[in-house]
Amino acid sequence: MDLSYGEELEGYRGEVAKFLEDNWPLQGDEAKLDWNEQAVKFRQRAIDAGYLCRNIPKQYGGSEQEPDVLKAQIIREEFGRTRAPMEPRGIGTMMLVPTLLERGNEWQKEKFVPPTIRGDVAWCQGYSEPGSGSDLASLKTRGELVNGEWVINGQKIWTSGATSADYMFVLVRTEPEASKHAGISYLLMDMKQPGIEVRPLRQMTGGADFCEVFFTDAKTPEDWIVGKRGEGWLVSRTTLKHERNSIGSTQQTRALFAGLVQLAKDRKIDGKPAIEDPSIRQRLAALEGYVKAHQYAGYRTLTKDAKGEDPGMITMMNKIISTNIGHDIARLAIDLLGEDGLLDAGGTSMAAMMSGGHERWISHYMYSLGIAVAGGTANIQRNVIGERGLGLPRDAAAERSSK
Repeated sequence: MDLSYGEELEGYRGEVAKFLEDNWPLQGDEAKLDWNEQAVKFRQRAIDAGYLCRNIPKQYGGSEQEPDVLKAQIIREEFGRTRAPMEPRGIGTMMLVPTLLERGNEWQKEKFVPPTIRGDVAWCQGYSEPGSGSDLASLKTRGELVNGEWVINGQKIWTSGATSADYMFVLVRTEPEASKHAGISYLLMDMKQPGIEVRPLRQMTGGADFCEVFFTDAKTPEDWIVGKRGEGWLVSRTTLKHERNSIGSTQQTRALFAGLVQLAKDRKIDGKPAIEDPSIRQRLAALEGYVKAHQYAGYRTLTKDAKGEDPGMITMMNKIISTNIGHDIARLAIDLLGEDGLLDAGGTSMAAMMSGGHERWISHYMYSLGIAVAGGTANIQRNVIGERGLGLPRDAAAERSSK
Protein backbone atom coordinates (compact mmCIF):
# COMPACT_ATOMS: atom_id res chain seq x y z
CA MET A 1 0.00 0.00 0.00
CA ASP A 2 1.49 3.34 -1.07
CA LEU A 3 0.12 6.23 0.99
CA SER A 4 2.39 8.88 -0.51
CA TYR A 5 0.98 11.63 -2.71
CA GLY A 6 3.89 11.74 -5.13
CA GLU A 7 6.36 14.50 -5.99
CA GLU A 8 3.94 16.72 -7.92
CA LEU A 9 1.27 16.75 -5.23
CA GLU A 10 3.82 17.23 -2.46
CA GLY A 11 4.95 20.29 -4.39
CA TYR A 12 1.35 21.50 -4.32
CA ARG A 13 1.32 20.90 -0.56
CA GLY A 14 4.29 23.24 -0.31
CA GLU A 15 2.34 25.93 -2.18
CA VAL A 16 -0.61 25.58 0.20
CA ALA A 17 1.71 25.69 3.22
CA LYS A 18 3.40 28.85 1.91
CA PHE A 19 0.02 30.54 1.36
CA LEU A 20 -0.96 29.73 4.94
CA GLU A 21 2.36 30.93 6.29
CA ASP A 22 1.84 34.28 4.56
CA ASN A 23 -1.86 34.72 5.30
CA TRP A 24 -2.82 33.03 8.58
CA PRO A 25 -3.04 34.25 11.22
CA LEU A 26 -3.65 37.77 9.98
CA GLN A 27 -1.06 40.40 10.77
CA GLY A 28 -0.98 44.10 11.57
CA ASP A 29 -4.22 45.99 12.12
CA GLU A 30 -6.22 43.03 10.77
CA ALA A 31 -5.04 40.96 13.73
CA LYS A 32 -7.03 43.31 15.99
CA LEU A 33 -10.33 42.27 14.39
CA ASP A 34 -12.45 39.65 16.13
CA TRP A 35 -12.07 36.06 14.96
CA ASN A 36 -15.16 36.03 12.75
CA GLU A 37 -14.06 39.18 10.91
CA GLN A 38 -10.58 37.75 10.44
CA ALA A 39 -12.08 34.51 9.12
CA VAL A 40 -14.18 36.36 6.52
CA LYS A 41 -11.12 38.23 5.21
CA PHE A 42 -8.96 35.12 5.16
CA ARG A 43 -11.60 32.98 3.42
CA GLN A 44 -11.92 35.47 0.60
CA ARG A 45 -8.15 35.39 0.06
CA ALA A 46 -8.20 31.61 0.13
CA ILE A 47 -11.04 31.56 -2.43
CA ASP A 48 -9.14 33.99 -4.66
CA ALA A 49 -6.09 31.70 -4.40
CA GLY A 50 -8.21 28.66 -5.35
CA TYR A 51 -8.05 26.84 -2.04
CA LEU A 52 -11.62 27.15 -0.74
CA CYS A 53 -15.07 26.65 -2.34
CA ARG A 54 -13.27 24.81 -5.13
CA ASN A 55 -16.35 23.08 -6.50
CA ILE A 56 -18.42 26.29 -6.64
CA PRO A 57 -18.41 28.34 -9.87
CA LYS A 58 -16.97 31.86 -9.69
CA GLN A 59 -20.33 33.38 -10.62
CA TYR A 60 -21.68 32.05 -7.30
CA GLY A 61 -18.70 33.26 -5.25
CA GLY A 62 -16.50 30.16 -5.43
CA SER A 63 -13.04 29.57 -6.88
CA GLU A 64 -14.20 27.17 -9.64
CA GLN A 65 -11.28 24.73 -9.67
CA GLU A 66 -11.00 21.53 -11.64
CA PRO A 67 -12.17 18.59 -9.49
CA ASP A 68 -9.16 16.99 -7.80
CA VAL A 69 -9.87 14.96 -4.69
CA LEU A 70 -6.19 14.63 -3.80
CA LYS A 71 -5.56 18.36 -3.91
CA ALA A 72 -8.72 18.88 -1.87
CA GLN A 73 -7.44 16.41 0.71
CA ILE A 74 -4.07 18.17 0.91
CA ILE A 75 -5.84 21.48 1.48
CA ARG A 76 -7.88 19.95 4.32
CA GLU A 77 -4.74 18.52 5.90
CA GLU A 78 -2.73 21.75 5.70
CA PHE A 79 -5.58 24.01 6.81
CA GLY A 80 -6.28 21.62 9.67
CA ARG A 81 -2.60 21.59 10.68
CA THR A 82 -2.54 25.39 11.00
CA ARG A 83 -6.15 25.66 12.24
CA ALA A 84 -6.93 28.07 9.44
CA PRO A 85 -10.62 28.73 8.71
CA MET A 86 -12.21 26.50 6.09
CA GLU A 87 -15.63 27.17 4.56
CA PRO A 88 -18.17 28.41 7.15
CA ARG A 89 -19.52 25.47 9.10
CA GLY A 90 -23.24 25.12 9.16
CA ILE A 91 -26.14 23.34 7.59
CA GLY A 92 -26.35 25.84 4.72
CA THR A 93 -22.78 25.34 3.49
CA MET A 94 -22.61 21.60 4.13
CA MET A 95 -26.04 20.59 2.89
CA LEU A 96 -28.02 23.24 1.04
CA VAL A 97 -25.29 24.66 -1.22
CA PRO A 98 -24.34 21.26 -2.73
CA THR A 99 -28.04 20.50 -3.20
CA LEU A 100 -28.71 23.79 -5.00
CA LEU A 101 -25.65 23.34 -7.22
CA GLU A 102 -26.92 19.89 -8.21
CA ARG A 103 -30.66 20.50 -8.45
CA GLY A 104 -31.46 24.20 -8.05
CA ASN A 105 -32.59 26.73 -10.68
CA GLU A 106 -30.10 29.31 -11.93
CA TRP A 107 -31.67 32.21 -10.05
CA GLN A 108 -31.70 30.16 -6.83
CA LYS A 109 -27.97 29.53 -7.11
CA GLU A 110 -27.25 33.20 -7.78
CA LYS A 111 -29.44 34.42 -4.93
CA PHE A 112 -28.60 31.94 -2.18
CA VAL A 113 -25.17 30.37 -2.74
CA PRO A 114 -22.88 33.47 -2.48
CA PRO A 115 -24.26 34.83 0.83
CA THR A 116 -24.37 31.32 2.29
CA ILE A 117 -20.71 30.49 1.62
CA ARG A 118 -19.71 33.96 2.88
CA GLY A 119 -21.59 33.31 6.10
CA ASP A 120 -23.91 36.29 5.60
CA VAL A 121 -27.04 34.16 5.98
CA ALA A 122 -27.84 31.11 8.10
CA TRP A 123 -30.10 28.17 7.26
CA CYS A 124 -32.03 25.52 9.16
CA GLN A 125 -33.53 22.25 7.96
CA GLY A 126 -37.24 21.41 8.18
CA TYR A 127 -37.39 17.63 7.86
CA SER A 128 -38.34 15.76 11.06
CA GLU A 129 -41.86 15.90 12.47
CA PRO A 130 -43.55 14.64 15.65
CA GLY A 131 -44.95 11.19 15.01
CA SER A 132 -42.91 10.56 11.86
CA GLY A 133 -39.97 8.90 13.60
CA SER A 134 -37.54 7.51 11.07
CA ASP A 135 -40.27 7.36 8.42
CA LEU A 136 -39.63 10.84 7.04
CA ALA A 137 -41.93 10.24 4.07
CA SER A 138 -44.95 10.12 6.41
CA LEU A 139 -44.63 13.86 7.12
CA LYS A 140 -47.88 15.81 7.45
CA THR A 141 -46.86 19.48 7.06
CA ARG A 142 -48.94 20.76 4.13
CA GLY A 143 -48.15 23.22 1.35
CA GLU A 144 -50.99 24.61 -0.75
CA LEU A 145 -50.46 26.85 -3.78
CA VAL A 146 -52.62 29.98 -3.47
CA ASN A 147 -52.27 33.03 -5.73
CA GLY A 148 -48.65 32.38 -6.60
CA GLU A 149 -47.52 31.49 -3.09
CA TRP A 150 -47.13 28.30 -1.12
CA VAL A 151 -49.17 28.51 2.09
CA ILE A 152 -47.61 26.21 4.70
CA ASN A 153 -49.22 24.73 7.81
CA GLY A 154 -47.80 22.13 10.16
CA GLN A 155 -44.94 21.46 12.53
CA LYS A 156 -41.27 20.45 12.42
CA ILE A 157 -39.08 19.26 15.29
CA TRP A 158 -35.38 18.76 16.12
CA THR A 159 -34.59 21.80 13.97
CA SER A 160 -31.00 22.89 14.68
CA GLY A 161 -30.37 26.63 14.78
CA ALA A 162 -33.93 27.68 14.02
CA THR A 163 -33.78 30.59 16.48
CA SER A 164 -31.02 32.33 14.49
CA ALA A 165 -31.72 31.05 10.95
CA ASP A 166 -32.61 33.47 8.17
CA TYR A 167 -34.02 30.75 5.89
CA MET A 168 -35.20 27.15 6.03
CA PHE A 169 -35.20 24.39 3.44
CA VAL A 170 -38.28 22.37 4.23
CA LEU A 171 -40.15 19.29 3.05
CA VAL A 172 -43.92 19.71 2.78
CA ARG A 173 -46.73 17.61 1.40
CA THR A 174 -48.08 19.37 -1.69
CA GLU A 175 -49.81 16.43 -3.42
CA PRO A 176 -52.07 14.86 -0.74
CA GLU A 177 -53.59 12.36 -3.19
CA ALA A 178 -50.21 10.98 -4.35
CA SER A 179 -48.30 8.14 -2.69
CA LYS A 180 -46.42 9.38 0.34
CA HIS A 181 -43.00 9.50 -1.35
CA ALA A 182 -44.36 11.13 -4.51
CA GLY A 183 -46.42 13.84 -2.78
CA ILE A 184 -43.58 15.85 -1.18
CA SER A 185 -41.96 19.09 -2.39
CA TYR A 186 -38.70 20.74 -1.32
CA LEU A 187 -39.26 24.44 -0.56
CA LEU A 188 -37.08 27.34 0.56
CA MET A 189 -38.65 29.85 2.91
CA ASP A 190 -37.91 33.03 4.85
CA MET A 191 -37.86 32.41 8.61
CA LYS A 192 -38.39 36.10 9.46
CA GLN A 193 -42.11 36.31 8.69
CA PRO A 194 -45.47 36.13 10.46
CA GLY A 195 -46.89 32.66 10.79
CA ILE A 196 -43.66 31.00 12.00
CA GLU A 197 -43.19 30.28 15.70
CA VAL A 198 -39.89 28.83 16.96
CA ARG A 199 -39.73 27.16 20.38
CA PRO A 200 -36.29 26.06 21.67
CA LEU A 201 -36.14 22.56 23.15
CA ARG A 202 -34.22 22.35 26.41
CA GLN A 203 -31.79 19.39 26.39
CA MET A 204 -30.32 17.37 29.23
CA THR A 205 -27.05 19.29 28.72
CA GLY A 206 -28.86 22.48 29.72
CA GLY A 207 -28.53 23.90 26.22
CA ALA A 208 -31.13 24.33 23.51
CA ASP A 209 -29.47 23.50 20.20
CA PHE A 210 -32.71 22.10 18.76
CA CYS A 211 -36.12 23.68 18.27
CA GLU A 212 -39.66 22.89 17.26
CA VAL A 213 -41.13 25.10 14.55
CA PHE A 214 -44.84 25.78 13.98
CA PHE A 215 -46.25 27.05 10.67
CA THR A 216 -49.61 28.82 10.59
CA ASP A 217 -50.32 30.09 7.06
CA ALA A 218 -46.62 30.84 6.54
CA LYS A 219 -45.83 31.74 2.94
CA THR A 220 -43.09 31.36 0.36
CA PRO A 221 -43.10 32.32 -3.36
CA GLU A 222 -44.19 29.70 -5.89
CA ASP A 223 -40.74 29.53 -7.52
CA TRP A 224 -38.90 28.95 -4.22
CA ILE A 225 -39.16 25.23 -4.92
CA VAL A 226 -36.07 23.11 -5.60
CA GLY A 227 -36.73 20.49 -8.25
CA LYS A 228 -40.20 19.84 -9.56
CA ARG A 229 -43.42 19.77 -7.60
CA GLY A 230 -43.80 16.39 -5.89
CA GLU A 231 -40.10 15.49 -6.35
CA GLY A 232 -38.97 16.69 -2.94
CA TRP A 233 -38.16 13.18 -1.77
CA LEU A 234 -35.54 12.81 -4.51
CA VAL A 235 -34.07 16.24 -3.73
CA SER A 236 -33.93 15.42 -0.01
CA ARG A 237 -31.82 12.33 -0.77
CA THR A 238 -29.20 14.70 -2.20
CA THR A 239 -29.21 16.82 0.97
CA LEU A 240 -29.00 13.85 3.34
CA LYS A 241 -26.09 12.41 1.34
CA HIS A 242 -24.06 15.51 2.14
CA GLU A 243 -25.17 15.51 5.79
CA ARG A 244 -24.07 11.92 6.33
CA ASN A 245 -20.71 12.58 4.70
CA SER A 246 -20.12 15.55 7.02
CA ILE A 247 -21.06 13.50 10.09
CA GLY A 248 -18.76 10.64 9.08
CA SER A 249 -15.50 12.58 8.80
CA THR A 250 -12.40 10.51 9.61
CA GLN A 251 -10.57 13.71 10.61
CA GLN A 252 -13.14 14.38 13.32
CA THR A 253 -12.78 10.83 14.62
CA ARG A 254 -8.98 10.99 14.74
CA ALA A 255 -9.01 14.36 16.50
CA LEU A 256 -11.49 13.04 19.06
CA PHE A 257 -9.33 9.99 19.77
CA ALA A 258 -6.22 12.16 20.16
CA GLY A 259 -8.09 14.18 22.77
CA LEU A 260 -9.05 10.99 24.59
CA VAL A 261 -5.41 9.82 24.72
CA GLN A 262 -4.42 13.18 26.21
CA LEU A 263 -7.20 12.86 28.79
CA ALA A 264 -5.88 9.41 29.75
CA LYS A 265 -2.44 10.94 30.27
CA ASP A 266 -3.83 13.75 32.43
CA ARG A 267 -6.18 11.75 34.66
CA LYS A 268 -4.82 9.73 37.58
CA ILE A 269 -5.63 6.23 38.83
CA ASP A 270 -4.01 5.38 42.17
CA GLY A 271 -1.70 8.35 41.75
CA LYS A 272 -0.45 7.30 38.31
CA PRO A 273 -1.51 8.48 34.83
CA ALA A 274 -4.60 6.54 33.77
CA ILE A 275 -2.91 5.60 30.51
CA GLU A 276 -0.56 3.34 32.48
CA ASP A 277 -3.47 1.27 33.81
CA PRO A 278 -3.65 -2.06 31.86
CA SER A 279 -7.44 -2.04 31.49
CA ILE A 280 -7.43 1.55 30.19
CA ARG A 281 -4.60 0.78 27.77
CA GLN A 282 -6.54 -2.24 26.52
CA ARG A 283 -9.63 -0.14 25.82
CA LEU A 284 -7.53 2.55 24.14
CA ALA A 285 -5.82 -0.05 21.97
CA ALA A 286 -9.16 -1.50 20.87
CA LEU A 287 -10.47 1.97 20.08
CA GLU A 288 -7.35 2.86 18.12
CA GLY A 289 -7.94 -0.22 16.00
CA TYR A 290 -11.39 1.04 15.05
CA VAL A 291 -10.07 4.56 14.44
CA LYS A 292 -7.28 3.24 12.19
CA ALA A 293 -9.72 1.01 10.29
CA HIS A 294 -11.95 4.04 9.72
CA GLN A 295 -8.95 6.11 8.63
CA TYR A 296 -7.76 3.51 6.12
CA ALA A 297 -11.28 3.03 4.81
CA GLY A 298 -11.13 6.79 4.19
CA TYR A 299 -7.89 6.33 2.25
CA ARG A 300 -9.57 3.64 0.19
CA THR A 301 -12.48 5.97 -0.58
CA LEU A 302 -10.03 8.73 -1.48
CA THR A 303 -8.18 6.40 -3.86
CA LYS A 304 -11.43 5.32 -5.52
CA ASP A 305 -12.54 8.93 -5.91
CA ALA A 306 -9.17 9.91 -7.39
CA LYS A 307 -9.54 7.14 -9.98
CA GLY A 308 -13.12 8.08 -10.77
CA GLU A 309 -14.40 4.78 -9.38
CA ASP A 310 -17.48 4.18 -7.23
CA PRO A 311 -16.38 3.58 -3.60
CA GLY A 312 -19.46 1.43 -3.10
CA MET A 313 -20.54 0.37 0.36
CA ILE A 314 -17.74 2.22 2.18
CA THR A 315 -19.53 5.56 1.94
CA MET A 316 -22.75 3.99 3.21
CA MET A 317 -20.90 2.69 6.26
CA ASN A 318 -18.97 5.89 6.97
CA LYS A 319 -21.59 7.68 9.06
CA ILE A 320 -22.61 4.73 11.23
CA ILE A 321 -18.99 3.71 11.89
CA SER A 322 -17.97 7.20 12.97
CA THR A 323 -20.96 7.57 15.31
CA ASN A 324 -20.24 4.19 16.92
CA ILE A 325 -16.59 5.10 17.48
CA GLY A 326 -17.57 8.52 18.83
CA HIS A 327 -19.89 6.94 21.38
CA ASP A 328 -17.25 4.41 22.52
CA ILE A 329 -14.69 7.23 22.90
CA ALA A 330 -17.18 9.23 24.95
CA ARG A 331 -17.91 6.27 27.25
CA LEU A 332 -14.23 5.80 28.04
CA ALA A 333 -13.82 9.54 28.62
CA ILE A 334 -16.67 9.52 31.15
CA ASP A 335 -15.07 6.55 32.93
CA LEU A 336 -11.77 8.45 33.08
CA LEU A 337 -13.49 11.51 34.55
CA GLY A 338 -15.01 9.45 37.37
CA GLU A 339 -16.98 11.68 39.75
CA ASP A 340 -16.16 14.73 37.62
CA GLY A 341 -18.30 13.14 34.94
CA LEU A 342 -21.37 13.89 37.05
CA LEU A 343 -20.88 17.65 36.82
CA ASP A 344 -23.14 19.94 34.81
CA ALA A 345 -21.90 20.16 31.21
CA GLY A 346 -22.59 23.89 31.33
CA GLY A 347 -23.92 26.10 28.53
CA THR A 348 -25.08 24.76 25.20
CA SER A 349 -23.82 21.34 24.13
CA MET A 350 -21.98 22.81 21.12
CA ALA A 351 -20.24 25.47 23.21
CA ALA A 352 -19.27 22.92 25.85
CA MET A 353 -17.84 20.57 23.22
CA MET A 354 -15.58 23.37 21.99
CA SER A 355 -14.22 24.03 25.47
CA GLY A 356 -11.06 22.42 26.78
CA GLY A 357 -12.33 21.27 30.17
CA HIS A 358 -14.35 18.39 31.54
CA GLU A 359 -17.47 19.98 30.06
CA ARG A 360 -16.23 18.96 26.61
CA TRP A 361 -16.36 15.26 27.43
CA ILE A 362 -19.56 15.36 29.45
CA SER A 363 -21.34 17.17 26.67
CA HIS A 364 -19.80 14.92 24.01
CA TYR A 365 -21.08 11.84 25.83
CA MET A 366 -24.61 13.20 25.83
CA TYR A 367 -24.30 14.42 22.25
CA SER A 368 -23.01 11.02 21.08
CA LEU A 369 -26.37 9.49 21.96
CA GLY A 370 -28.22 11.90 19.67
CA ILE A 371 -25.80 11.93 16.74
CA ALA A 372 -26.78 8.31 16.03
CA VAL A 373 -30.19 9.71 15.06
CA ALA A 374 -28.97 12.76 13.07
CA GLY A 375 -28.94 12.29 9.31
CA GLY A 376 -30.99 9.10 9.56
CA THR A 377 -31.09 6.74 12.54
CA ALA A 378 -28.48 4.02 12.92
CA ASN A 379 -31.01 1.24 12.36
CA ILE A 380 -32.33 2.86 9.19
CA GLN A 381 -28.76 3.26 7.99
CA ARG A 382 -28.15 -0.45 8.64
CA ASN A 383 -31.17 -1.23 6.49
CA VAL A 384 -29.73 0.96 3.71
CA ILE A 385 -26.40 -0.88 3.92
CA GLY A 386 -28.10 -4.27 3.91
CA GLU A 387 -30.52 -3.56 1.08
CA ARG A 388 -28.56 -1.27 -1.26
CA GLY A 389 -25.06 -2.40 -0.35
CA LEU A 390 -25.42 -6.12 0.22
CA GLY A 391 -28.55 -6.73 -1.87
CA LEU A 392 -30.54 -8.23 1.02
CA PRO A 393 -34.36 -8.36 0.88
CA ARG A 394 -36.16 -5.22 2.05
CA ASP A 395 -37.18 -5.07 5.70
CA ALA A 396 -40.72 -6.43 6.00
CA ALA A 397 -41.92 -3.63 8.29
CA ALA A 398 -40.58 -0.97 5.91
CA GLU A 399 -42.27 -2.72 3.01
CA ARG A 400 -45.62 -2.61 4.78
CA SER A 401 -45.30 1.07 5.80
CA SER A 402 -44.61 2.20 2.23
CA LYS A 403 -47.91 0.86 0.94
